Amino acid sequence: MDAHPTERRDFLKQLTALGAAGVVAGLRPAYARAGEAQGRSAMFELKVTEVEFRRTSAGRQLMARVYQPQGVGPFPTVLDLHGGAWRRKDRFAEEPMDRAIAASGVLVVAIDLRLSEEAPYPASVQDANYGVRWLKSRAADWNGDPSKIGVYGSSSGGHVAQLLGMRPRDARYNAIALPAAPQLDATVAYVTTRSPISDTYARFQQAERMKRASMIENNKIYFNPWETIHEGNPQEILERREPVSLVPMLIMQGALDDNVLPAVQEKFAATYRAAGGVCELTVFENSEHEWVAKPGPQTDRAREMVKAFNARQLKV
Repeated sequence: MDAHPTERRDFLKQLTALGAAGVVAGLRPAYARAGEAQGRSAMFELKVTEVEFRRTSAGRQLMARVYQPQGVGPFPTVLDLHGGAWRRKDRFAEEPMDRAIAASGVLVVAIDLRLSEEAPYPASVQDANYGVRWLKSRAADWNGDPSKIGVYGSSSGGHVAQLLGMRPRDARYNAIALPAAPQLDATVAYVTTRSPISDTYARFQQAERMKRASMIENNKIYFNPWETIHEGNPQEILERREPVSLVPMLIMQGALDDNVLPAVQEKFAATYRAAGGVCELTVFENSEHEWVAKPGPQTDRAREMVKAFNARQLKV
């Protein structure tokens, strides 16, 4: 159902008055229209559906949850990657954020990732890489625009999102074939994150200092063999000056987070900028690692920040 029926009727009347030539002259890319819609805080009704996007070698279904705005479209598209210390959670983890982004006029698709006890690094990044290619091939089915896909990731999902953005063509991450569309790659237009694990080894050291056995164990299960904690470390990738894609990136960080310290994000953002990338970092006062899971002004602010960042990228 169109959320703006009056505007829609007025728009159609204007098109009729313009005639064919005026229509052609007035056409603009879908992402430009969507960016403007987000800028005026448009609200769209949503249709939420579920579909299998991949089946693992062990036979587990990895599902996608699709938040589809009901309107003219086509809508810009975002892939959501869940957190959970690489070991827990699923596509439902960020549902309130996903709904908020989608209601602003964005097709949001949240996917399951393999968990560390199923398969260690780089399995979840492979799933995300495949997810981007799969979504590019399917976005039009849900009135989405596949030409400029963004990614949102939280905590360990933020780590996966950073690697996905920086290494879209890495052979290790491209390991899962998409026979239906072999020509597609996993490049993305931008990355938005909340409390990402931007420096995996620094986070492990923090867990040791805090004597947090579960955090230590989570790292050791995911990064197996252990040296991959350095190979798959976004901070160290930049410090090694590897050739990477430097897509625009947003990092939202809690000032009271003792899981991933604010100083870690400050260092990563500075290194990313020094390498030539755009990285916006905002520290939320009085906020811990998962503050967006709780209703409140800072959660509302985070949602608006993601929507505004997305809109700016769509206008570029």
